[in-house]
Amino acid sequence: MKAIILAAGRGERLRPLTDHIPKPLAEVQGRPLLGWHLKHLLQAGFKDVVINVCWLKESIKNFVNQHAPATLNIKISDEGNQALETGGGIKKALPLLGGKPFLAISADVFTDFNFNQFSPLSKNIWVHLVLVENPSHNPSGDFAIEKNKLTLKQAGKKSYTYSGIGIFHPDLFTDQNLGTRFKIAPLIKQAIISGQATAQIHHGMWSDVGTLERLDELNRQQ
Repeated sequence: MKAIILAAGRGERLRPLTDHIPKPLAEVQGRPLLGWHLKHLLQAGFKDVVINVCWLKESIKNFVNQHAPATLNIKISDEGNQALETGGGIKKALPLLGGKPFLAISADVFTDFNFNQFSPLSKNIWVHLVLVENPSHNPSGDFAIEKNKLTLKQAGKKSYTYSGIGIFHPDLFTDQNLGTRFKIAPLIKQAIISGQATAQIHHGMWSDVGTLERLDELNRQQ
């Protein structure tokens, strides 16, 4: 399986840090977030990794050239001058990811999730998400889970937060236009409605490094 690290975003909530440093290169416990993801992917046996870039892209390219594990085959999907959002970025990178299901990781999460835990997608499943307990900044959650099926959240039913880690089938993006900006959330919702989405829960360490406060808190824990 190939993997894509979604690293093109501006990181507005991490300003002013991200005025000069791309969000994936923000350091957590002595290592850039991107470095942690590459390390964990290598440990899990991944060989082919795509990284999409836009904001401060040259810094990310330089980091990859100078610090990425030599045994990883890394390709860059350059989105030009305007980031294409999660869905649009993946759509553009599909030629580099091939025609099989792939792992997608948001660059701005920090976790001890083991990427070799995944099993191949079942037949007719297009989405498999890793969910976590709702953090304080997202108390209402994003989705629910029934057995291993991903469902829409409902009043009175326990909800979970999308971790930014998931497996996606390329067919999920078939009807989307190349080069357009779009989020992946509506596609996930459609997969849920059509019964083509599954999920698992990660009970270990996870943080959305979306603000300076959360970044500082993680670095105080080292």
